[in-house]
Amino acid sequence: MPSKTDVFVIGGGPAGLAAAIAAQQRGLSVTVADGTLPPIDKACGEGMMPVTLAALSELGVNARPEHGFLFRGIRFLENDEEVCGEFPQGPGLGIRRTILHEWLIHRAIQCGVRMFWQTPVTGITPAGVHLQREFVQARWIVGADGSGSRVRAWAGLDRARVQEQRFAVRRHYRLPPWSEYVEIYWAEKRQAYVTPISREEVCLVVMADTVEDAEVEGFFKRCPELAEHLAGADISSRERGAVTLMHALHSVHAGNVALVGDASGGVDAITGEGLRLAFRQAIELAEAMRVNDMPSYARAHRNLARKPVLMGSLLLNLGRNAHLRQRAFRALAEQPPVFASMLAVHSGDAAWKNLLAAGAQLGWRFLTT
Repeated sequence: MPSKTDVFVIGGGPAGLAAAIAAQQRGLSVTVADGTLPPIDKACGEGMMPVTLAALSELGVNARPEHGFLFRGIRFLENDEEVCGEFPQGPGLGIRRTILHEWLIHRAIQCGVRMFWQTPVTGITPAGVHLQREFVQARWIVGADGSGSRVRAWAGLDRARVQEQRFAVRRHYRLPPWSEYVEIYWAEKRQAYVTPISREEVCLVVMADTVEDAEVEGFFKRCPELAEHLAGADISSRERGAVTLMHALHSVHAGNVALVGDASGGVDAITGEGLRLAFRQAIELAEAMRVNDMPSYARAHRNLARKPVLMGSLLLNLGRNAHLRQRAFRALAEQPPVFASMLAVHSGDAAWKNLLAAGAQLGWRFLTT
């Protein structure tokens, strides 16, 4: 463990490693500490949209499709209704979270990041970081320790402006994917999304407002079509549960401490935007540390979250109102270019005006459906 470092990152998950890589790329010395052992897993949908892959590429991580599954777009399904759209930027990639984590560790090693596993941090001061047996001086301290961040509490950044909590359960099934799309199934106030992650495996995540409603077998009873797809397939991983939060903080930095990834706020998992936000935040944070301008990171962080928060709110409202959802699906099915426009905005860097135009078209179709 060094006695001094430019940047000390607390948390070695994807957000922390991305921040470490981006800072090291800009000439800063970086140390990462995490209390666990790699690879770090998380109950998530394991699909990366094209813009997420672009951010990974900026970090020097070239995602290898042979280790995952390229998917063309997103499909919504409920009973007899179906809405489908493709990414205009090219395919996304479904990949096991543990494989992604290994890629990020390898890239961090290439960049010269110093990583310490099974090394819990016990506290922070303006001068640096306390470990169990030593103290490391740090110019910058980055909290990348997840939605229950201790760094956030230590820095006094715990005040949230918006907070909404849901529950999720993840399973992997060993069978060839039946679709080249990420499929989102809707049933009452529950959703399940299926991501192809290899030629022989799919990832299933069920989400709901309560723990009971997020139970997988219960969802199958309400969605026989999905149950039929997965019937007879072996479960290839331990079932994992998680809490998905949509919340924003009043501030993501204080003094020389900054937050990134889930520690800095987040959007509901149904948006599929968690990794993109984490990687883009990491890149913006590294640049802000390089030029000693943390307010610029705060502005970039707000801008990055705007579209995902809007899309998350829209999807949650659709999920909780079956009548609204059915009318919206019908309108989108009758006007495929509208859904394609909305997907282009959601999955990439399309301008706000494109989203407003698509929203206006959807509103008109909605009124006339």
